[in-house]
Amino acid sequence: MDHFMNPRNVGEIEDADGIGEAGNPHGDHMKIFLKIRDDRVEDAKFKTFGCAAAIASSSMATELIKGKTLKEAWELTNEAVAEALEGLPPGKLECSVLSREAIHSAINEYRKKQGLEALPEQT
Repeated sequence: MDHFMNPRNVGEIEDADGIGEAGNPHGDHMKIFLKIRDDRVEDAKFKTFGCAAAIASSSMATELIKGKTLKEAWELTNEAVAEALEGLPPGKLECSVLSREAIHSAINEYRKKQGLEALPEQT
C-alpha cells in the first residue's frame, strides 16, 4: 500500500536513453524512462495510468532496477516485484507483469539506439 500511497520515481526523464511502454486489457498502462550509464540503470522513472496495484508495481520495479546492470534489470521477474511489495491482491499479478514488459521495452529501445539487436521477450 505504501508504494501506491507514496510512489517513488514518478515522472519523466527528458533525455532518457530508453523509453518503454506496456499495457494490459484492463486498461492499465505504464511508460518507463531509463537513464543508462556504463551498462547500468542510473535512473528510472515512470508514468502509470491504472489501478493501485499497477502504480505500486511500477514504483517498486523502478526501485529494484536502479543501480543494476542492464542484464540484471532485464532479469527482474514479476514475481520478484510482487514479493518486494509483500504480495498483490488476487487477480492483480498481471500488474507486476506490466512493469516487467515496460522495462524490457525500454531496454530494447536503448539497445536499438546503440545498434544492438533487441533481446527476445521471456515467456
